[in-house]
Amino acid sequence: MPAPLLLDLSHTSHTRARTGIQRVTRALRSALGPRACALTHDPFRGTWRELEPWEEANLAADEAAPKRGAHWPLTARMRSRARRFLGRAPAALPGNSGVLVPEVFSPGVARALPALFAAARGPRVALFHDAIALQLPELTPTKTVARFPAYLIELLAFDGIAAVSDDSAAALTDYWRWLGAPHPPPVQAIPLGVDLPSGTPTPDVAADADAGPTVLSVGSIEGRKNHLALLDACERLWAGGSTFTLHLIGLAHPQTGAAALQRIRALQAAGRALRYDGPVTDAALAAAYARCQFTVYPSLHEGFGLPVIESLAHGKPCVCSGRGALGESARGGGCVMLDRVSADAIAEAVGRLLRSPEETAALAATARGRRFRTWSEYTDALVGWMSGLATRAPGAH
Repeated sequence: MPAPLLLDLSHTSHTRARTGIQRVTRALRSALGPRACALTHDPFRGTWRELEPWEEANLAADEAAPKRGAHWPLTARMRSRARRFLGRAPAALPGNSGVLVPEVFSPGVARALPALFAAARGPRVALFHDAIALQLPELTPTKTVARFPAYLIELLAFDGIAAVSDDSAAALTDYWRWLGAPHPPPVQAIPLGVDLPSGTPTPDVAADADAGPTVLSVGSIEGRKNHLALLDACERLWAGGSTFTLHLIGLAHPQTGAAALQRIRALQAAGRALRYDGPVTDAALAAAYARCQFTVYPSLHEGFGLPVIESLAHGKPCVCSGRGALGESARGGGCVMLDRVSADAIAEAVGRLLRSPEETAALAATARGRRFRTWSEYTDALVGWMSGLATRAPGAH
């Protein structure tokens, strides 16, 4: 077996959140298996090291964390500081075939990357998820907006960038072109994989006599996910006599998701059939897909949009944007693609599917007929592309 990749999990190994990037990172780590050596930058010790058991436990945990931030227990911080004070050097990083950074890294990790790159014996590659902080700054957390230009410049130091979609690849190369970067690294679009459900998805779900069919929406409650438009659309349908349950799953962002949370509570107080579970385990998510009639993903813009592919992989139609990366996933069939993700457009699409079981069934049949890349296939494609990259000299950009 060839030498493993050095896999940077500095953030994901310190959180049990299930946001999109954390889910991608965990799936990638699992699919790589022994082909990867998981690392973290330890800021309290001031060095790179392999993961400790408590960090591995974070990666393996199936529980749904209520917060997305990284957390270091006091005992871990004290242990690292003591080792640094005593001058105990960590074990040398193992022989390797390169470096892979799947996360959006912090300024602290960025400052430590040269040391990691120096240990690399092959290409240094980063995953690029999206440029939404630049494209929709008004709907993005202010700290992310402030950090993002520096992050895009730091990506120039890598030997290659694996973008998660054609749309994300174009956003990054366009920014570098505007910046005037003379020798940027190659950018390759490699669409993500998906966890395929075990067994055959049920095409039709019997509706509860009182609550009607369930419409599922999976995604973080934050500004760009556009939940306010979805909630307004559903309220119009409920007010017009439609009978259905809206089921929301996803971690709420305290800044950009506050208005949507307030609207959710108001609708629940008014007696609407609205269920909000927050973040859930993988098993609960799979069960929610199995129960629903179809899904709605109202996001304005995505780098990839895992919930669209997941819905289709479960044999459930999805109402979503037909633009950008979401359009890339939706165009294969099984989706109602919207030109504008407005309350009017969402209400029309959801109402039509509720009134037309035949159209819903036809879309579901199309979804079940699609072929989706597994995480193992995604990982093979990524590693295969990396193996052909040249290692550039420091400062080549």
